[in-house]
Amino acid sequence: MFTVYGLNGRVFSGSVEGVRGLGAVQAAARLRAVEPVRPRGSGESAESVQLRLSRDGAGASRGGPALPGQQAVSAYAQAAAPASRQNLTLVEQLMSRQLVSVSMQATLAEAWRLLVRRGVGQAPVLDRRGRPVGLLLRADLLPLRSLDQPELLDLPAWEAWLARPVIDTMWTPVPSATPETPLREVAQLLLDLGLPGLPVVDEDSVAIGFLSRSDLLRAMTREPPLDLWS
Repeated sequence: MFTVYGLNGRVFSGSVEGVRGLGAVQAAARLRAVEPVRPRGSGESAESVQLRLSRDGAGASRGGPALPGQQAVSAYAQAAAPASRQNLTLVEQLMSRQLVSVSMQATLAEAWRLLVRRGVGQAPVLDRRGRPVGLLLRADLLPLRSLDQPELLDLPAWEAWLARPVIDTMWTPVPSATPETPLREVAQLLLDLGLPGLPVVDEDSVAIGFLSRSDLLRAMTREPPLDLWS
């Protein structure tokens, strides 16, 4: 189940095939040319948190002292025993549950500092109720297409650019997933639309997490088997 959100609220709710057919999403998913530097307005601050889950294992042994040969056999048996690990099939099993997000009132400068400080390349843009209205990419925050322009060295122009609101640069509308959405469908949608990730929302359309391409790739190497192709 996917839902598409924009500045005017919910745009669509339905299957992955329906999202792929939305012209507005297809247009927003393409990497847009960033406008040249020019003075604009300012905005307010944003808050966010990021958490990476870590895992560890523990083992226990019991009984009296064992001979070296017995210790070797026991260690081999433990290493050869298959681990009880459940396949990952749903978004809720893999999503980042503490969200790195940007307020839609934030400026580009505030968003840039936030993403750099948290070490992420993208973040959903949320309204005052915590609902997604867009997706902001760190790569879009600096106008690289303006590097060949004379105003590059114009400090006031850069200050004006960084004072612009994030809604001028974010991708919108943006699809989101629910915790019960199959990972296979999310992977298909990210590939089809060229998106780096999707916000995850609850039944009230409030953002509760984020699932990125990096999360999927990391899970393929570190986590239990991903049920993406079965």
